[in-house]
Amino acid sequence: MNNPEAISHSTGRSQYLDDIPVLKNTLYGVIFGSPSAHGKITGIDLSAALATPGVHRIFTHSDIPGKNDIGGIISDETLFAVDEVHYRGQPVALVVADSEHAARKAARQIDIKISELEPILDPRLAKEKGHLLIPSRTFRMGDVTAAWQGCDYVIEGRADCGAQEHLYLETQGAYSLPADNGSIKIHSSTQGPTLVQRIAAKVLSLPMNRIEVDVARLGGAFGGKEDQATFVAVMSALAAMLLQRPVKITLSRGDDMRMTGKRHPYSADFRIGLTKDYRIQAFSSVMYQNGGAAADLSPAIMERTLFHTTNAYFIPNTEVTVHSCRTNLPPNTAFRGFGAPQGMFVIEAAIAKAAGELKIPARTIQQANFLKENDMFQYGQVALGVNIGKCFSDLDREFRIGKIEKEIAEFNERETFFRKGFSLMPVCFGISFTNTSMNHARALVHLYQDGSIGISTGAVEMGQGVNAKLAQVAAGLFSVDPARVKIETTNTTRVANTSPTAASSGADLNGNALLIAGNKLVERLKDVAGQMLGCNPGEIKLHEEKVLRSGTPTDITWEKLVREAFLRRVPLTENGHYTTPVIYFDKSKEKGHPFAYHVYGTAVITVLLDCLRGTYKIEKVLIVHDFGNSFNPAIDRGQLEGGVMQGIGWMTMEEVLFNSEGRMLTDSLSTYKVPDIYSAPEIFEYRALETEGPEPALLKSKAIGEPPFMYGIGAYFALHNAIRSFNPSWKPDFDAPMTPEKVLMRLYDKK
Repeated sequence: MNNPEAISHSTGRSQYLDDIPVLKNTLYGVIFGSPSAHGKITGIDLSAALATPGVHRIFTHSDIPGKNDIGGIISDETLFAVDEVHYRGQPVALVVADSEHAARKAARQIDIKISELEPILDPRLAKEKGHLLIPSRTFRMGDVTAAWQGCDYVIEGRADCGAQEHLYLETQGAYSLPADNGSIKIHSSTQGPTLVQRIAAKVLSLPMNRIEVDVARLGGAFGGKEDQATFVAVMSALAAMLLQRPVKITLSRGDDMRMTGKRHPYSADFRIGLTKDYRIQAFSSVMYQNGGAAADLSPAIMERTLFHTTNAYFIPNTEVTVHSCRTNLPPNTAFRGFGAPQGMFVIEAAIAKAAGELKIPARTIQQANFLKENDMFQYGQVALGVNIGKCFSDLDREFRIGKIEKEIAEFNERETFFRKGFSLMPVCFGISFTNTSMNHARALVHLYQDGSIGISTGAVEMGQGVNAKLAQVAAGLFSVDPARVKIETTNTTRVANTSPTAASSGADLNGNALLIAGNKLVERLKDVAGQMLGCNPGEIKLHEEKVLRSGTPTDITWEKLVREAFLRRVPLTENGHYTTPVIYFDKSKEKGHPFAYHVYGTAVITVLLDCLRGTYKIEKVLIVHDFGNSFNPAIDRGQLEGGVMQGIGWMTMEEVLFNSEGRMLTDSLSTYKVPDIYSAPEIFEYRALETEGPEPALLKSKAIGEPPFMYGIGAYFALHNAIRSFNPSWKPDFDAPMTPEKVLMRLYDKK
């Protein structure tokens, strides 16, 4: 089925937050952020700002009726700063005026006095000083200490990977309206409507049933609106409640980039031990996660890093520790992959360094250590349905990896100032929220008298196509034209207590809840049809808007059946509640079965490097991916391609920079570069692995949102290999992203 929203998206008719018609008397908010990365607030003068024409009120922490606390996991983050500021852009006040222009003009008149303190930006320094967001965690398997003695080769090194800006098309925003009986309705650009509802209730000192959060769709998110949409929504709700006027806040691009957190940068030390046949016997790593000034989602992201530090390999002896470090940067947050890419980068760097020192291709080590059926992950889960070996063999058969390597070697032999590089990037990614309690969803289904269908779930549409998939599931379940199905906005009064649309689980959780509700309605309709035809309901089947009896069409249409059910007072509304089976995790032991299933895949990436300029282009991306039984290949292909390009961007050109004072240097599209059409590979081909999907996946179609991102890591190692071909004396470091500037320095580094 095609995406029913494709035409409205491409013609600009789809309604986003900024398209909601504003009510009369709507006011506009602009956030005043700290000009300092760290310091004590010694004074603040609002008088000039308040005197600005059009200004109605300026809100600070003293105006909060409830708790000045917006921490989603840990209560360590304030809505407005109180006595101290911890990063540049930290909200100190909200100016509300007749127009955004007036509010912004007034914000520039705020005079704040700050006694400067030295900012800490490096997570290693933060750890040294004891500045941790939460206690450190370690995953262990086997006996690493003893295993080193049995290794023929032991290699040590360091790997660093940088931040990444979400750069969603639609910036953070919210529009709040006072409602009856002291209630507030919030239109929010959020992946987590229930989180916004819960935090708003706490800050406003209201019960959750007085807060209604509604989300039509998002103009992109990538994790950046899972937790960090909350502060904007709560500020608009606070102002709307206290002024009893509608209040809208939409961050400018610059404010959004400066005030919000990014993908977590990580710095890691690693040690890897191999036998003579290149089997990895031991792997250890200590990782320093740069969490920023508050926990946000860092604890959960740290956990997923730990789950993915061995990627698609079986390593019998492991010990991996992650320190979540508090620094004076905006609180870093969820981003596609949620900590897994950082963990995978470190193990791939360790393999690359080992391969370089042993003078063998990295893929020799990779192939020797692929997971096999019934191998044990370091967190205690037994690997079942393992497809990584099959993905590799299919990739080799389809694209002839040896031939690609040979052609690259021949090219590099004859060229003087150009080099090509090649890498293999395997992926193993677990699907489920690692917090077991979050793996649940509900669906509310209405069958209307005319046969049309309304569906509400907790899933948030953000461009990933979840609405299309849910509509397709409903159309197939009831065997009706998809045009009959309407997916409603995500609303906390219709479907309560939702988990955020994240962890690549939106379709699985909400789609399975929809199936539960829909199947109950189908059984009721079959009962009605059986009564109408004087037969057993077991003989009834719904097929292409007709009722079939024992496989033979009858004169009962879908519309006639629904109408008759209504006249017979049969309930045509149903709720479905779904919880992911089997999963659990014991944090006291760091062992369990946290994932419903894993997604596997393998990619080959080749690059062409201009060794005079340090510039490069991605030549080929060739993939065999485990989609399970994809029921919407068009949507899944879009997610595959988009994820790969976003991963390539993180590993190559997307560099987030701060100066020593904590001021962001890449806070606009003139200073922060993301992949564009000219960055796209010349050849991008993929094959779907022929396999049977797992039961927990929606209709056995595996999750697609995050796993493809990890293929982009291969671009870094392809460039790494191209540089080594040109400059054999280079002693490789592992410092991503590999920007053209870094490439050029390494091409001529003689150390």
